Amino acid sequence: MASAAEQLASNLNFGAFAKAEDLKKRIWFTLGALLVYRLGTYIPLPGINPDAFAQAFEGQAGGILGLFNMFSGGAVERMAIFALGIMPYISASIIIQLMTSVVPTLEQLKKEGEQGRKIINQYTRYGTVLLGTVQAYGIAVGLESGNGIVTDPGWFFRIATVISLVGGTMFLMWLGEQITARGIGNGISLIIFAGIVAALPSAVAGTLELGRTGALSTGLIIAVIVVAIAVIAFIVFIERAQRQLLIQYPKRQVGSRMFQGDTSHLPLKLNTAGVIPPIFASSLLLLPATIAGFSNTQNLPGWASTVLASLGHGQPAYMALYALMIGFFAFFYTAIVFNPKDTADNLKRHGGFIPGIRPGERTAEYIDFVLTRITVIGAMYLIFVCLLPEFLIAQTGVPFYLGGTSLLIVVSVTLDTVAQIQGHLIAQQYEGLIKKSKLRGGKKGR
Repeated sequence: MASAAEQLASNLNFGAFAKAEDLKKRIWFTLGALLVYRLGTYIPLPGINPDAFAQAFEGQAGGILGLFNMFSGGAVERMAIFALGIMPYISASIIIQLMTSVVPTLEQLKKEGEQGRKIINQYTRYGTVLLGTVQAYGIAVGLESGNGIVTDPGWFFRIATVISLVGGTMFLMWLGEQITARGIGNGISLIIFAGIVAALPSAVAGTLELGRTGALSTGLIIAVIVVAIAVIAFIVFIERAQRQLLIQYPKRQVGSRMFQGDTSHLPLKLNTAGVIPPIFASSLLLLPATIAGFSNTQNLPGWASTVLASLGHGQPAYMALYALMIGFFAFFYTAIVFNPKDTADNLKRHGGFIPGIRPGERTAEYIDFVLTRITVIGAMYLIFVCLLPEFLIAQTGVPFYLGGTSLLIVVSVTLDTVAQIQGHLIAQQYEGLIKKSKLRGGKKGR
C-alpha cells in the first residue's frame, strides 16, 4: 500500500499548482530577481572602450576568462558591472569550509548550530569583499595594460572599477540570499544557472546554422542530440543515487511501557563533492594558457611553448591532467565536507548504531570505508561527464556550448529547484487535508 506522501505526490497536478498562491509568488519573485541579474550583465564599466576590449577578449576566450564569462552570463565579455559574478563568494565559501577543518575556533563555531552558522556566514561575506577587491584591482590594472581599452587610465579609473565590480558582486550575493529566503531554490546556484543557460538559445541556433550550411552533417547533429539526452539522463540518475546505511536505535522504556527500537538510514551520495572538482580542475588547467595569452608568446622558450600546446583542449596531456585533477579534488573536497568521525559521534550520542558495527571508532572507520568506495564511483562519473564533451569536440569538431562542468551545474540546479517546488506543493496539500479534517482546532463552520 502506498504511503500518504506517495499518494500526495501522485495527485500533484496543474490544479494543485494553481491553488498554491504562496508558491506562485515565490516563483514570480525568483524570475524577477533573475531578470534584474540579466539586466545588470549589460551595464558596462565606465571608462572602457567596448570595441578594443572585445578585440582583446577574443584572444582569451579559450582561457580562464572564457570559463568565468560562462559563469557570469557573458558579463566578462561585455566587461559589465557583474563581470566578477558570484565567483568571489563561492571562492570565499570554499576557503572558509577548508579553514573550518584546520582552525579550531571555526570548527567550534560550526558545531554551535544556527548562531555559529551566522558568524561563519559573516566571515564569508568579509572574505568575499577581500577577494573581490583583489580581483577587481587586478582586472583594472590588466585593462590599463591593454592597447586602447581604457580611455583615461589612472587611479580614478582603478578606484571606480574596484567599487563597481565589488559592488556588483555584493549585490549579486544579496540577491542570491533574497531568492533563497523569499523565492524558490538556492539563490546562488540559480544565478550561476541563469548565466549558463542565457546563451544556450544562440548556441543551439549557431549549431543548426552550421548544419544548414553543410559544415556539420544532419546525422552528426542528431547523434549529438541523442548523446546529450543520454548524458543528462545519466547525470540525473547518478545525482539522485545514494548508498543508504541502516541505522538502528535500541528499545526504550517510558514509564511501564516498552517501545520498539526505531530504524533509519544514513544516506551517502555517490557524488558528495558536487561540481567543485571540475571547477577547480578547469581553473588550474586554463590558468597557464591565460597567463601566456596576456604575455608575449614569441618570447617564451621552446619548452614552454610545447607545454602550452600540449595543454590545449582535446590534447591527450590536457585530458589526462584534467581527469587526475578531478579525481584528486573529488576525494579532497569529500574529505572536507563530510567527517565520518563526527557522524559516528552523533550516532553514538543519540543511541544509534550500524548493525554488526561497534559504535564509536569502528563506526567511523566503516563509514569512511563505504564513503571511499562510493567516492571512487563518483570521481569516475565526474571524469566521464567532463571528458566526453572534450573528446567529442576533438573528434567531430562539434562546437559544444555546455561542457561537462556547466552541464552538471544546470542539471543539479534543475533537480534541486524541482524538488523544492514539489515540496511546496506537497506541504500545501497537507494543509488542505488538515483543514478538511479540522485538526487545527478552529471553530467549525456554521
